[in-house]
Amino acid sequence: MNYKPRILESLVHRAAGEYPVVTITGPRQSGKTTLCRSLFPDKPYVNLEPLDERDYARNDPRGFLAKYPGGAVIDEIQNAPGLASYIQVAVDDNPAPGSFVVTGSQHFGLTQAVSQSLAGRTAMVHLLPLSFDELTSFDTAADDLWQVIFRGAYPAIHARRLNARRWLENYLLTYVERDLRQISAIGDLAAFANFMALAAGRSAREFNSSAIGGDAGVSHNTVRAWMSVLEASFIVFRLPAWHGNLRKQLRKTPKLYFVDSGLACRLLGIRSAEELRRHPLRGEIFESWVAAEIFKHRTHRGEAGGMFHFRAARGPEVDIVVRKGFSLIGCEVKSAATMDGSFLRPLHRLEELIEGTPESGALSKRLVFGGDRGQKRSQVECIPWREIHQKDWM
Repeated sequence: MNYKPRILESLVHRAAGEYPVVTITGPRQSGKTTLCRSLFPDKPYVNLEPLDERDYARNDPRGFLAKYPGGAVIDEIQNAPGLASYIQVAVDDNPAPGSFVVTGSQHFGLTQAVSQSLAGRTAMVHLLPLSFDELTSFDTAADDLWQVIFRGAYPAIHARRLNARRWLENYLLTYVERDLRQISAIGDLAAFANFMALAAGRSAREFNSSAIGGDAGVSHNTVRAWMSVLEASFIVFRLPAWHGNLRKQLRKTPKLYFVDSGLACRLLGIRSAEELRRHPLRGEIFESWVAAEIFKHRTHRGEAGGMFHFRAARGPEVDIVVRKGFSLIGCEVKSAATMDGSFLRPLHRLEELIEGTPESGALSKRLVFGGDRGQKRSQVECIPWREIHQKDWM
């Protein structure tokens, strides 16, 4: 399989030149192993997924690391979390930049080990599934919006020309039946799987833990715990509400988005791109795809946070707000292929509301829509879906 360059490469190279350890996290099958082996071909590589390597690293960490005096790429390090303490000793003795590159899929296990042992010694970066501009490097990349959204962005689907629906079904089975069994907080896997499907139906909406708990038959505290698991394993992310310096009555509930649109479609039981095109939730799924693309654009360039949504209690709602110091990007999202002037009203209303605040005069207004030709209307930049990565979201 030919390696396709990833945007994260420059961030990893920079981190390897500054820190003795680089930690790369992300969901399973996002391409972490391929990235590391391609960027560091001269480093020894070891995967802690096989039981023999895992047991060696757990039971004799000193002996295990002695095999790699110049460092190594260590894959799935969350399978031997205690190893991070011994890596700390090794890099304190020899703090050469880029000695160890470690990866992990289970952010919840990996982060705890790294934060306790490698604080100040490692740079942590996140590799998410392919962004749309990365996806277009594959000769199998779809040119139709709904095909792009339906297939999702996990590299294996595109690199190996796999049936997306079948691959995502197996991915979910692996995630629920294998990965989640390692989390003590998840007792009823069937209930959790149902919760994931309910969450997919609420993508691009404000997340109300009590409401989804009522539908799932679990307490709102359980919903919060389970949502933390989905976030920690890079299945979903949430955008907090932006309020800036406004003295208005604003909604403060975060909005929920899925990192991969294909996974959301599979959870909703959508069986084809054509079915998605006619689905009643197609607008929400398109908004989730746009939010995830902006999230990937920023994450793969090392930018954390800074994404919000805006909603007044009685007033406008702007789907995505990106903060750049005192500058803002307000972004509305519409799946329609044809522009309509009403799409722009929330952005103009937001501009009126921030008048007199430090953000006044520093709002860039954008609309991402499902059409093919861009235009500018009333100082709003209308961006076709396929041109989303030609814009700066930083």
